[in-house]
Amino acid sequence: MTPELVLKGGRLIDPSQAIDRITDIAFAEGRVAAIGDGLVGAEMRDVSDRIVTPGLIDLHTHVYWGGTSLGVDAEDYARRSAVTTCIDTGSAGPGNFSGFRDHVIERSAIRILAYLNVSFAGIFAFSHRVMLGESHDIRLMAARDAVEVSEANRDRIIGIKVRIGRVASGPSGIAPLDVAEQVADETGLPMMVHIDEPPPSYEAVVARLRRGDVLTHCFRPFPNAPIDGEGRVKPAVLEARERGVIFDIGHGQGSFSWKTARAMMAAGFAPDTISSDVHALCINGPAFDLVTTMSKFLHLGMDLRAIVAATTVAPARALLRPELGTLRPGSVGDASILSLSEGAFPLVDVLGEAVTSPRRITAEGVVLAGRWWHPNHG
Repeated sequence: MTPELVLKGGRLIDPSQAIDRITDIAFAEGRVAAIGDGLVGAEMRDVSDRIVTPGLIDLHTHVYWGGTSLGVDAEDYARRSAVTTCIDTGSAGPGNFSGFRDHVIERSAIRILAYLNVSFAGIFAFSHRVMLGESHDIRLMAARDAVEVSEANRDRIIGIKVRIGRVASGPSGIAPLDVAEQVADETGLPMMVHIDEPPPSYEAVVARLRRGDVLTHCFRPFPNAPIDGEGRVKPAVLEARERGVIFDIGHGQGSFSWKTARAMMAAGFAPDTISSDVHALCINGPAFDLVTTMSKFLHLGMDLRAIVAATTVAPARALLRPELGTLRPGSVGDASILSLSEGAFPLVDVLGEAVTSPRRITAEGVVLAGRWWHPNHG
């Protein structure tokens, strides 16, 4: 069988197979067909001087476009950031997930999976002018509905989302986490937990998480940073990693600080997963997209292969979707084509601190289900 597409001569980085070399990759019938030199296919694309990775997975996005005020268009975002799988993290709750599924998820060329918000209406009041945390009102915590919707949509719902903190839960404090934890236990799904400013404290939230749960916004600035005033990683954070809690960046509008990141990386505490938390209020800065967030870790000294792992095989493991995040023959035929540019690139955190990086990662193209899908196509 002749492959339908062959990418020729790229630097293939696939941490799932410990591959980092110049070679070809072929796709047939929507899957990876082969990796090796001298491959021939019906469509040949020269990607020399480019990096080919498994399809990038952005573990924290908001892509309920048109259904919530914070949603961005998933396909447009995929083109600009070479993302093939967007994980929407709680934009929709049980009261409006069916609309999200029918009008966005099912119509999207790229893969969209979701953490279901335990709040009935999801994140419903998030804009430049209105900011009301959906966890403020404990009456919106919809445990029974969340279980029913999760069970009816197990092909798309991969976890339960809850947002905790002064902004997200306000007078409800940590109580919404009680509800989310029970839904997670009942469904056998992991949680993704948002933490913003205290109360409650970072330590109080992370102490509640179990193996396989995700703490997003893990490199937050003060207050509720994972480091103390002397830049040391808090003991509760170290204990949570030992338990198997997954630490996710979730950059967003307010959740990545150069000060925190430098201290965490100096302590040897790299994130498990790197995600953008892209939404309507940060897609034009300071987060921009996944490749910009990845570039920040390149500037912090993280190895490129580790950065690729944190956006491919690591989130695939968190999702319990081993068919994603890899280029093993027979796996899903998604790939991202990137370049490593040299120059002087400003990179800013959520507090306005800017650094100039000599390198950055940029998106050059996308393969979806074995077919070329360039960022500018369409």
